[in-house]
Amino acid sequence: MTASTDIRDLSCIDHDDVTALNFIRSDPPYRFRRYFRHGLRSHILQVLAVADVEAEKHGTKINGVRTFPRAVPTRMLRLFRRRFADIEEVLDENRRLRIVEAHLPSDQLARSDEFIVEYCRPDGSDILLCGLQEYVAGRPLDPWQIENALAWSNTADIAFISRLMANAGRFVDSNRRLILSAGLVPDLAGARNIIVTSQANLCLVDINNVTEVHFDNRIHLDDKDYPACDKSIEALWRLEHNLLGRAVAVDDPIYACFIQPARMAEADRLHRRFHRALEEKHA
Repeated sequence: MTASTDIRDLSCIDHDDVTALNFIRSDPPYRFRRYFRHGLRSHILQVLAVADVEAEKHGTKINGVRTFPRAVPTRMLRLFRRRFADIEEVLDENRRLRIVEAHLPSDQLARSDEFIVEYCRPDGSDILLCGLQEYVAGRPLDPWQIENALAWSNTADIAFISRLMANAGRFVDSNRRLILSAGLVPDLAGARNIIVTSQANLCLVDINNVTEVHFDNRIHLDDKDYPACDKSIEALWRLEHNLLGRAVAVDDPIYACFIQPARMAEADRLHRRFHRALEEKHA
């Protein structure tokens, strides 16, 4: 990163970019490693203990055998790309996250400690929203590839599968309550936004895009021109219908508006348009 570059405009950043920030120590006791899921809405970096990084790099001997254990993050650092006009916009962003936290079980959401800093950018200073988020290990659950989750879960014992279904039920039900009571839905549509842990729990790890739910005939796009609401509710429906095997009534208070063939086809078209534009931007 050059002195004239705003960190929010970079496609990706690394340890040196982070330690060059005015609100980060230049010699922190951690290493910041770019996470492979650098997002549209925020930079995401692993926060690693220096000793763990050294062991990964140089190895450590166990019973005379040198191994190279992969460093496991202690937390995840998120730096939001969004420019906020004022502190009220930041607080509104945070308010939505707090509402999601209030509705989802504490063990099914990678919680984040948000903090606001004054970012000294090349041409002045600005508000920057950051977060230190829990790291959740596990396998990604893609709502559009439920059969893959069932395939690897079927290799586990019956108790694991039973816990998985029970936890999936909790996850679906809490998101339904969030939609109906608060009119908000988190981004459930991404292939790696939901993680299945080794304890057969479901955990939402992408908390960067919480959208309002409008029960009308219009497909509302988010600030990136993506049909986030429609695709997230479709993802929830797929979890409920395809994973849990629940029968969904035609007059369901959530799905009756969104799970309609013509509407879903249009949402798919907008989904494809979004990804084509993204590919062209990075070509």
